[in-house]
Amino acid sequence: MSAGATAASPTAATAPPPVLWLFAVCNFVIGTGAFGLSGYLGPLSEGLGVSVSAAGQTMTAYALANALLAPLIMWRTGAWARQRLMVWALGLFTLGAWTCALAPGLSTLMAGRVLMGMGAVFTPVAAGVAVTLVRPQQRGKALSRTFLGMSLSYVLGMPMGAWLGLAFGWRWPLAAVGALGLLMCVLVARCVPRHVGGASEGFKGLGRLLGQREVLLTLSLTLLYFCGIFMVSAYMGPILMALHPLTPTQLSATLMVLGMGGVAGTLLGGWASDLFSPRRALRWLILVLLACMATVPLTAGHPLWTAALFGLWAVCGFGMMTPQQSRLAEQGQGQTPMLMSVNASMVYIGTAVGAALGGAAIPWVGFVHLPWLGALFVLASALTLLPRWSPRRPGPVRH
Repeated sequence: MSAGATAASPTAATAPPPVLWLFAVCNFVIGTGAFGLSGYLGPLSEGLGVSVSAAGQTMTAYALANALLAPLIMWRTGAWARQRLMVWALGLFTLGAWTCALAPGLSTLMAGRVLMGMGAVFTPVAAGVAVTLVRPQQRGKALSRTFLGMSLSYVLGMPMGAWLGLAFGWRWPLAAVGALGLLMCVLVARCVPRHVGGASEGFKGLGRLLGQREVLLTLSLTLLYFCGIFMVSAYMGPILMALHPLTPTQLSATLMVLGMGGVAGTLLGGWASDLFSPRRALRWLILVLLACMATVPLTAGHPLWTAALFGLWAVCGFGMMTPQQSRLAEQGQGQTPMLMSVNASMVYIGTAVGAALGGAAIPWVGFVHLPWLGALFVLASALTLLPRWSPRRPGPVRH
């Protein structure tokens, strides 16, 4: 009997299985390796003899590799057992991290980042497996547990990587991520059942799904929402400093508040998705997020209010991840992992577009008012959640 059938049976366990905690730790390693690089770009650029902006393009290489290549990997490995694919993905991520750690120049570093981006296909695969291990009423809780590691990577992984890179050199945090990735490979191979989650159908039926209005609206929400929030996230430090001059300690403390808000939001999103519904949870979260983005520029000179609003902003921003994944699980029709991979592509495309548009707009609107510009895109994403009515059919004529 498959894992999905077991989860659907009346005798299925009421609590999500412990293996989801392993998925969370794997996502922590992936998130730390993916985004921690921003904390030690300075030493990296000096070590390779390139500009900081050139070194920063390694983030773009990672994002584009995941956005463009992850769905292709899902397609080519459609007949594989999900456990085999997860081990293979973690191995690819580990190889990429060690390639980066040993890179003699920028081109090799870019190649390593591409491998890491490809290996991050683990995240949508694990999410697809997670929803097969629980009842439909527990999807939110299962997904929030799976994605908790990604949130924690912002709170713990990024500061730890920055400290290691600044104290001992930029190669050490990448080597550490590679070592942890290898450990995750071993643990997933030993602890995850071999045929858990079944196999994927590849691209079969995906075109039909992508032609459905509700699926397109779900993916459009992800794209627009990430465009909006990364107009702000990509320039968070300069925005905070523009609102009021902060000491390095105050800036770090504010960023820590944002990270803790992200962890709280991941858990809140899963709880709200199960208690209400994914769509209702998203409506409330996006409404509060818009209110925060509209109010933040008005808090100049009041650092505590700025920290509080950005903390709430992080709660809502991270809180939307699980309801979105739950919607895709409902719409998947056997294609949930592939849909989640396409959704991850929307995340990375939105991230790149939002950061680029934000950077282009800074000379015109300044750092302080970037949240207002981002709010326009978040508002556009909220419009995808508006109720839709079908025209009523005329009833029978009564004589």
